[in-house]
Amino acid sequence: MTSRGVLIWRSAFFIVMESTPHPSPPGPRGGGWDGTRTRRPPSPRPLCRAVRWQRDWQRLMKMSSDPPGEGRITEDGCRQCQGGNAAGRGSPRLASVDAWSVPVAEIIAVEETDGKLGGGGAGRWQKMETPFAFTVHCVKRARHHRWKWAQVTFCCPEEQLCRLWLQTLRAMLETLTSRPKHLLVFINPIGGKRKGKRVYEQKVAPLFALASITADVIVTEHANQAKETLYEINLESYDGIVCVGGDGMFSEVLHGLVGRTQRSAGVDQDHPRAALAPSGLRIGIIPAGSTDCVCYSTVGTSDAETSALHIVVGDSLAMDVSSVHHGGTLLRYSVSLLGYGFYGDIIRDSEKKRWMGLARYDFSGIKTFLSHHCYEGTVSFLPAQHTVGSPRDGKPCRAGCSVCRQSRQQLQEEQKKALYGLDNAEEVEEWQVVCGKFLAINVTNMSCACRRSPQGLSPAAHLGDGSCDLILIRKCSRFNFLRFLLRHTNQCDQDIFNENTRAQPTEHKRAEV
Repeated sequence: MTSRGVLIWRSAFFIVMESTPHPSPPGPRGGGWDGTRTRRPPSPRPLCRAVRWQRDWQRLMKMSSDPPGEGRITEDGCRQCQGGNAAGRGSPRLASVDAWSVPVAEIIAVEETDGKLGGGGAGRWQKMETPFAFTVHCVKRARHHRWKWAQVTFCCPEEQLCRLWLQTLRAMLETLTSRPKHLLVFINPIGGKRKGKRVYEQKVAPLFALASITADVIVTEHANQAKETLYEINLESYDGIVCVGGDGMFSEVLHGLVGRTQRSAGVDQDHPRAALAPSGLRIGIIPAGSTDCVCYSTVGTSDAETSALHIVVGDSLAMDVSSVHHGGTLLRYSVSLLGYGFYGDIIRDSEKKRWMGLARYDFSGIKTFLSHHCYEGTVSFLPAQHTVGSPRDGKPCRAGCSVCRQSRQQLQEEQKKALYGLDNAEEVEEWQVVCGKFLAINVTNMSCACRRSPQGLSPAAHLGDGSCDLILIRKCSRFNFLRFLLRHTNQCDQDIFNENTRAQPTEHKRAEV
């Protein structure tokens, strides 16, 4: 069964700062969604562009600049200050460029700053005794899916013009209703390398303060404290919940939030076929654990600053939640990996050796591999008929994924037909059964990627398509099993040695042995 959050789309407003030589050279225009910088030949003289409105939801404020080294001048007389770093220690500054494009949805904040900044400037701009300035704090996209906090400071000769820019930009930011204002933060101080509290204070809290986001912080003192707190605390004043830690901390918050939502909605969680009620709160993840699988699979990196910036701008993804039952009782919820056999044995053994730190996974992995245990049994699963893709189509899940969208639509149509008895009875629940000896049985709701396995166990698994990937690894020699494990660390296809098929997550029997 699945529970989905709210899909938030990005605003299509842009603020574009660029200079254009006259006449314009052939080729693509500079700047875009990815924040790419584009160099152009210097203009022989300042070329000014006016503020324009476009009918297709894009408001472009285009500004031109002097030749490199002389700042940027617009038709209104606004100039980019050279060396303008006004956000305090540790805040990065964008280098002087000829073109820069930033979506308004990726602007963190706009603030008035001191116009007396050091740096270059030539000509009549050096005669400006007390310029008025404002700083735009925004997202700068880096390599490997990383986001960085950057800033650009602009100077104006008139106070009225500076105020107008500030009011306009702040008014546009106020229209972005998906951004959180008040958050509940749980910090696991002993997870991973025991740096959770320091990561939050040094990398996350300054960004939240800059974006005017208030937070109530709870540093957990024992296991399941976050889950217990979410069952008891009043959540009406919060826009979201943030967990600072690893996958275990996220699991605590997930169980607390989903469990409380089902209790409030009157859903019997012990019923295997009960439809889960979606939660109105979003969960943010600040990676500070050992593997950070959930964060890496959703964001593309395990960088704390990147995750914090995604939270600040209000980015979110819908995610399927699977429930596991046994004997008419709910065992747990899962959004990443359900492992029986090899991976389950590793997790169970490594939990007994947490004193070893990150090395416990290597030790337990080698120990479990050498033991080479296999499990004999029967696996029954229900193939997913509504999904558009397949585990071998090589299409990873991305923001705005078409596979997830089309699969959800088809699943909703099938559910409506089943509700009104319009479906074909012969095509209902055609269960498939696989018998044999297995080294591992894995069910994934996502790719389960991490730093050590950039592609994950199932690279084509989708976050919100209403299905999960069932991976069966039959008994084989240690050599072949080692070849399979080594493939997780590279870009190769993961299912050369195993059966990989999609199964619907609404039935717990698919994972029974």
